[in-house]
Amino acid sequence: MVKSLTIQLSTRGNADVLDITPNVAAAVRESGLANGIVTVFCPSSTSALTTIEYESGCISDLRRLFDEIAPPNRDYAHNARWGDGNGHSHVRAALLGPSLTIPFTDASLTLGTWQQIIFVDFDNRPRQRRLIAQVIGE
Repeated sequence: MVKSLTIQLSTRGNADVLDITPNVAAAVRESGLANGIVTVFCPSSTSALTTIEYESGCISDLRRLFDEIAPPNRDYAHNARWGDGNGHSHVRAALLGPSLTIPFTDASLTLGTWQQIIFVDFDNRPRQRRLIAQVIGE
């Protein structure tokens, strides 16, 4: 069986990192399925999903890494074409990717002890985001 649900988020942009583990766990519970997988997808080219230990040190390290790899003040062809100043946001999002799949058993996510699901909004302004959670199982 397949169930599709949405997760609504408000972000501050500029590499805002949100722990969405409780949102994804709630989607699995809402689905009524006991065992299977949940895929979370962000229909956005300036945001991404991954897992990390959601604590201030790791979050700070992740943000610093993206500043080093794709700094906002670098020249981006996207900025020259569109003038919106978020070329770095697109590059950063492409590095992490728009989706993540997590298995679940007994309606519980099978994450590691220190592993949380995070959504990162790389855009250069606050946004209202909608994620799709597709739950597949029995």
